[in-house]
Amino acid sequence: MVEKASNINKKQLTETDIITKFIMPAVIKKGWDSMTQIRQEVKLRDGKVIVRGQVAARQKVKSADIVLYHKPNLPLAIIEAKANKHEIGKGMQQALDYAGLLETPFVFASNGDGFIFHDKTPLAGPTETEITLDEFPSPEALWLRFCQWKGYSDKQIPVITQSYHDDGAGKSPRYYQLKAINKTIEAISSGQSRILLVMATGTGKTYTAFQIIWRLWKSKSKKRILFLADRNILVDQTRINDFQPFDTAMTKVEKRTVDPAYEIHLALYQALTGPEESQKAYKQVDRDFFDLIVIDECHRGSAAEDSAWREILEYFSSATQIGMTATPKETEEVSNIDYFGDPVYTYSLKEGIEDGFLAPYKVIRVDLDIDAFGWRPTKGQADMNGEVIPDRIYNAKDFDRTLVVDERTQIVAETITGYLKRTDPMAKTIVFCNDIDHAERMRRALINLNPEQVKKNEKYVMKITGDDELGKAQLDNFINPKKAYPVIATTSELMTTGVDAKTCKLVVLDQSIKSMTKFKQIIGRGTRIDDRYNKLWFTILDFKKATELFADEDFDGIPEKIMVTKPETIIDEGSTEFDDELNTTDNDNEDFINDPEGEYATGLEDEWVDTGGELGVGETEPFIKYHISGVTVKKLAERVQYYDTDGKLVTESFKDYTKKTVQKQFASLNDFTKRWQSSERKQVIIDELEELGVIWQALEEDVSRDLDPFDLICHVAFDQPPLTRKERAENVKKRNYFTKYSEAAQEVLNALLDKYADQGVAEIESIQVLKVTPFDQMGQPKEIVKKAFGTKQAYEQAISELETLLYAPDQSA
Repeated sequence: MVEKASNINKKQLTETDIITKFIMPAVIKKGWDSMTQIRQEVKLRDGKVIVRGQVAARQKVKSADIVLYHKPNLPLAIIEAKANKHEIGKGMQQALDYAGLLETPFVFASNGDGFIFHDKTPLAGPTETEITLDEFPSPEALWLRFCQWKGYSDKQIPVITQSYHDDGAGKSPRYYQLKAINKTIEAISSGQSRILLVMATGTGKTYTAFQIIWRLWKSKSKKRILFLADRNILVDQTRINDFQPFDTAMTKVEKRTVDPAYEIHLALYQALTGPEESQKAYKQVDRDFFDLIVIDECHRGSAAEDSAWREILEYFSSATQIGMTATPKETEEVSNIDYFGDPVYTYSLKEGIEDGFLAPYKVIRVDLDIDAFGWRPTKGQADMNGEVIPDRIYNAKDFDRTLVVDERTQIVAETITGYLKRTDPMAKTIVFCNDIDHAERMRRALINLNPEQVKKNEKYVMKITGDDELGKAQLDNFINPKKAYPVIATTSELMTTGVDAKTCKLVVLDQSIKSMTKFKQIIGRGTRIDDRYNKLWFTILDFKKATELFADEDFDGIPEKIMVTKPETIIDEGSTEFDDELNTTDNDNEDFINDPEGEYATGLEDEWVDTGGELGVGETEPFIKYHISGVTVKKLAERVQYYDTDGKLVTESFKDYTKKTVQKQFASLNDFTKRWQSSERKQVIIDELEELGVIWQALEEDVSRDLDPFDLICHVAFDQPPLTRKERAENVKKRNYFTKYSEAAQEVLNALLDKYADQGVAEIESIQVLKVTPFDQMGQPKEIVKKAFGTKQAYEQAISELETLLYAPDQSA
């Protein structure tokens, strides 16, 4: 096939033609299976979401032209193609980017004449060599070099090459899930028995866990598997959804009974253990019963020396154990890294947002005067229950924990209601409160502020906490995108983790949050994307300055082991032991490192109980919570911040964002106008800027709806005085340029100018415009073109001249 295509004039072929006529035949000729080993147009990223105001748009992303696999779960090589008018290695840098995502060592670039072969394996000579179409390597050759490069033993190969589960519907692991799966399988097959996987909330940890278990189970390297979680909803979601293919081999541990007839066991920690010896159901089977244990949300304390969960892991110490979390815990008391070792793979929130798999966030910080300045009772002042309030200054840490101020609750509820009314009253919202009492009062305040919505459905606002059976019963409806109600959920602890609320668009923080682990889990309630329901981003409404934790280097950084030292244990700086400790960190800030485990009762078999709030170490819930009313509470400030390209929060208008974006692409106004004028279709430049995150709708709302994209950019990015579309159209008409055309052509061009004035340049560049009013009164598009211009080429030339006039620099001529 390659030889037959060789006499074609390649310079006239498109990139697609080059792939079809030259590259694919060369690859298939060497034995690559087109059904199982070759995938074309592989989209590795979804495209980052850019948000400004209430408008969001995805950046467009390119796909890898060709990915070659040993088997569907094992990528080996990337091929990037370009049209033949380009140099043979033109696509190499792009291909290397894709190869970095998939960690493939073999990379090819081609224009149809041959290949530039980039080889990362140490067995090769030069890193990049040029080879002919006929010299493309076979699947066997690349696989052999790959195995030698990785150092795989014969024992590892059957496990590593076991395919992942194919659901038949086209769903396959995303690139980072594939890396997590393969790195875990690779580590286990090489004998590693403790594995830590760190993946941001919303990136599919459970699906990743399923694929890992599936491959180990199908390869028979692990025959009995235990999946541990800390909440019923997590176990049930896992069993019904991701783990469903295990079918009859799977069971959920209930009634404290471990049934040895099953191979896959899903269990709550508290269903297997408890304070009494009779509750330790895990002892019903031998210590070597399970070959593999996967611990979901292992930050919950599974690695703590004194954790009740730890006893399960220690009992089955011979089993391979995989810890999975979005927030690895590193404190004086608990260390995931000490127990599991360094993560074999980490996929962070920042990476997820940049790739477009996770939703970016907008933060609205609301500062209240009572929080900033505090409140002090008068001498002998009693609360609403007649209790004398101790004389001191109460501040943000006290409100709704030791002191309830009705007006503060009211202003928070009014702010939430106002935001929803301005944006979307039916946007799923979670309000995180300090405790159950606070959640109930917030529920009541929101109900009273939304009588019209509550009249439509009394479940518009629900308190969903561990003590409320009616509320907990509505949790499934809240997280179900197809269910409209409940819309607003007030909670304290029950929804901080493991609640897969894909369509949650508003996260309200009216809870004092000291723990970075907890903060990241709460933020994770909004990071899921659901394109079907237009959930691309979310808002954080912060009343407690909790979002200041975004600025902490621990928020999206690599967890470091916290070293606690005493003066007498400090070693002389010259010793090697001291050198070994240099990379550890001493953090004595309890606000950040203490993450109490007292958030849930542990004695129940089937459900965690919300105990009402997060307390510091050594604290107990105050016996008296004082309740007052009649205090004036006002907003001091309300500031809007956006997720920026470097993962930081920035306070800027969309004009500022656009200016920075455009100036990165065009060094000067002259560069931009030259490119605009020389482009045959202005829509190409408009689309390119949109791919970079310039949301035209948001820019129009920020500046003016009457400006053309050209004037929007000139004005915003280069500070030029703009002309409206109508002004540009009128300037063209004043030139009497159309007199050289026939009357029929003049009629069409004048109508096109009017279309431009109303809707912009994209409208006149599309031939489809000839199908709408007033052109539909002139005939069919072909008739209009023939009658007025003679040929389509002449019509397109007239449009080009019209655009030149529209954007001529001297509009007064």
